[in-house]
Amino acid sequence: MIEKNNDLKDRTCVVMGGGSVTPGWGIGKAISVAYGRAGGKVAVCDRVLSAAEEAAEIIRSEGGEAEAFEVDASDEKSIAQVVSAIRARYNTIDVLHNNIGIGKAGDSSQTTGDDWRRISDANLLSLHLATQAVIPVMKENHRGVILTTSSVGSLRYLGFPHLAYNVTKAAANHFSRLVAAEYAEFGIRANTIVVGLMDTPRIRVTLQRTYGASEEDMLARRNKQVPVGFMGDAWDVAHAAVFLASDKARYISGTELVIDGALTATTRT
Repeated sequence: MIEKNNDLKDRTCVVMGGGSVTPGWGIGKAISVAYGRAGGKVAVCDRVLSAAEEAAEIIRSEGGEAEAFEVDASDEKSIAQVVSAIRARYNTIDVLHNNIGIGKAGDSSQTTGDDWRRISDANLLSLHLATQAVIPVMKENHRGVILTTSSVGSLRYLGFPHLAYNVTKAAANHFSRLVAAEYAEFGIRANTIVVGLMDTPRIRVTLQRTYGASEEDMLARRNKQVPVGFMGDAWDVAHAAVFLASDKARYISGTELVIDGALTATTRT
């Protein structure tokens, strides 16, 4: 858990995919709460309003400032409306965190064109639309941070096919690099957090069938894959997000921070 500090004091932080559709601490929910604990004013955005509201309420219950917003991150009109509402509420936007990712695991030949478009829209189009919407205010302020949650699947094969997800996350890495280079002169930084095997509530919903094992066996296999001997959790990602969003990372831009317990340094699958 992240203790309260002032690393993001008075910064308005927008988290796309900031709720958790399953009970417990998903990555987006942890990031939202971590930004609040760091003093940020948090706009928690999610396609499921109740999930966004849950995270926002935690922040408010701890004395922070937060508001929940419903958004379809792959719809240009929806993004424009929510960014306009956030600016009306907080006047500015200092941090945008894109924490959206969907996929279809299994034999790649079973990924249809419609599957690919759906996954690409969620994982890539959403990046462009949200970034495009916040860039003007960041340019005005001559300051801003754009972060994207990616996956080690964007860097290597993890032992089971997840083609569309991995390819679009690889593109998301490069998206951040290009945004960082293009807008550096305006004081805007962009980085990607590349996440390894994490023990979050969602894996029990989305991945157990892929592993073809019981929940206990799936967790044991994932832990064994990681050289340090265990999966990370949502707070490992949230700690990194607060650091990269803060001025402590003022000279870090256009790169990837890999959080994976040394997984990408091995050949384990």
